[in-house]
Amino acid sequence: MDVSLSNSIVSAATAASNRQTSDAVNVAVLKKAMDIQAAGAATLLQSVAPAAQPALATSGTLGTQVNTFA
Repeated sequence: MDVSLSNSIVSAATAASNRQTSDAVNVAVLKKAMDIQAAGAATLLQSVAPAAQPALATSGTLGTQVNTFA
């Protein structure tokens, strides 16, 4: 049996296993980073006070049918 062939098969299998482990760690870190960003964005959105909407016009022909405030 050729020892160099066995060594190359073992090294290829080891490299594939290491790559899978590395990919799994990278995905886990990415998910954690996205969770942290989502939590930060939610905190920022909650800290912003909603702007008061002006009241609709109640008389006249302008502004009584459609609220055009942007």
